[in-house]
Amino acid sequence: MSESTSNRKPPRNRDSWAKQIDRLSVGELPAEAINLNVHGRRPTSPLQGFGQLWQKTYIMRLEGIPEGADVTPAKVIAEWKANFASFWPEGNNFYGALQGIRPGEVAVLNLSVPGGGRLSTGVHVIYADDESFSFMTPEGHMFAGMITFSAAEDGEGGPVVQIQALIRASDPIYEATFRLGFGHKAEDEFWFATLRNLAAHFGGSGAPALRQVCVDRRVQWKEAKNVWQNAAVRTALYLPVIFVRRLLRRD
Repeated sequence: MSESTSNRKPPRNRDSWAKQIDRLSVGELPAEAINLNVHGRRPTSPLQGFGQLWQKTYIMRLEGIPEGADVTPAKVIAEWKANFASFWPEGNNFYGALQGIRPGEVAVLNLSVPGGGRLSTGVHVIYADDESFSFMTPEGHMFAGMITFSAAEDGEGGPVVQIQALIRASDPIYEATFRLGFGHKAEDEFWFATLRNLAAHFGGSGAPALRQVCVDRRVQWKEAKNVWQNAAVRTALYLPVIFVRRLLRRD
């Protein structure tokens, strides 16, 4: 007779997973944060995206680490979670919990876009342990999908750090930027810079590389309606309102 469900032990990493939610909820943020397109939005997977499905893996070995430094994969992940925002390229902001990356947390992102604009969106932390952590994107984000950050030893030198994304462009506007090339270019440069900043934090350097595979070249026309939630468009339309409100507060 099979073991009863009541006698089964919970998964060892149960506490590393976020509880399933239907809508995102944003907590208190700094006054300078542009809080749009996150609160009340649904998390999205690649199944809810419009564009081609891509698996993009950004990978880099941490080299030139000072001799005697304690830079294990666990140490890298601990520092990455605790100081995630500080590794992003200048001009981009990650407003997460003060305690760092934890399962269930929702963060607001204020990102630079070509032409000097801003985009406000967010992420939901769906998993975090001592070896990796993962985000899921909300409706309106550039991508519908998941992104995972990890570190490991491969026996050939310093730790290898990796960012792996399984993503579709959320709507036809975003998909057009990737078909034209500049969407992919901006995304790749963003994560290359992040990995270099992470290496510099430990006193080292590295040469990031990209491995990418188009898993599904088809688009999902039924999801073209996602354009209504496009965070770039909504942020651009709402920024004048935000600036006027901030000016009035100063008076």
